[in-house]
Amino acid sequence: MSEVHLGMKSRERIFRFIQPVVAILFGLAIGLLITLYAGENPWHVLKILANSAFGSVENIGMTLFYATPLIFTGLSVAIGFHAGLFNIGAEGQLAFGALAAAAVGILYPNVPGPLAPVLATLAAFAAGAVWGYIPGWLRARRGAHEVINTIMLNFVAAGLTSWITLYLLKSTESQNPETRTIAPAYLISHFAFFGDTPFNPSFLLALVAAFALWVLLWKTVLGYEMRAVGQNELAARAAGIDSAKMRIIALTLAGGLAGFVGVGEVLGHSHKFEIGFSPGYGFMGIAVALLGRNRPLGIIGAAILFGALHKGSLDLDMETEKVTRDLSLILQALIILAVSADGFWERVRKAVL
Repeated sequence: MSEVHLGMKSRERIFRFIQPVVAILFGLAIGLLITLYAGENPWHVLKILANSAFGSVENIGMTLFYATPLIFTGLSVAIGFHAGLFNIGAEGQLAFGALAAAAVGILYPNVPGPLAPVLATLAAFAAGAVWGYIPGWLRARRGAHEVINTIMLNFVAAGLTSWITLYLLKSTESQNPETRTIAPAYLISHFAFFGDTPFNPSFLLALVAAFALWVLLWKTVLGYEMRAVGQNELAARAAGIDSAKMRIIALTLAGGLAGFVGVGEVLGHSHKFEIGFSPGYGFMGIAVALLGRNRPLGIIGAAILFGALHKGSLDLDMETEKVTRDLSLILQALIILAVSADGFWERVRKAVL
């Protein structure tokens, strides 16, 4: 019986490992079949997506560049989920993080080179953290639901960052709604190996942040208490855990992680804050966290997948007649649906095992 039991457990581990991969392939296959209905060859579309995302060193650099902000926002959403919170405010948090990085680079141009990027990075984290602390405090101390608060604060953030950009830090050399350019000491160089792409060391910061979150959540008492509150608040409170404190800390850290988006955008790419620079990274982070099952390693993989779909779909407008770049959104939605269909995969598990 013990050998049979061990064999069953081994098969279950293998199934849990391959199930997300199969689900992703299943969602991708359904999406490509839609292109057949639209009049395109699915194999041709798949080759375009793969070549555009990974066909050259430059394409890989662009894929990883698009994935970097999604790692940050996916981690931001994930830490909220682990504490039993739904952070929909990453969009506002990343906007304040990016603006803070730009403001420091504009207002303090004489900071020495080695220190300047570090200062701007800390400012981005701090600004996002403050914007995450607000809904955390409101939930913990006033009982206001974080979903409503974070959604509303996204609009407040959009208004405040626009006002600061246009009235306090506005560029006099451009008609675009953007700040002045940051001082040269704050710039972070691109990776030369990836050619003329904006891929920069903020990707390494994202990997460090993912590792740090894994250590926090699974190797520290604080992380255990956060997860305990998220899984069963009543039991956590009975064990003496301050659930209100855990919620505040979780959303504060969530905001800081989202604020890191500004590092790659401002210091490594545009060198200024541009109103509306985010195409929805904060909301896409929700999908990334769900696809990655709120695990840091899974979030990295999901972000790279979404980055590849975004980069790969850019060539569809030029190389196909009836399929546009909007296919990436359809593929993302189908993949998420396939991965999250727990009832279906449970039936498959029982049938297979």
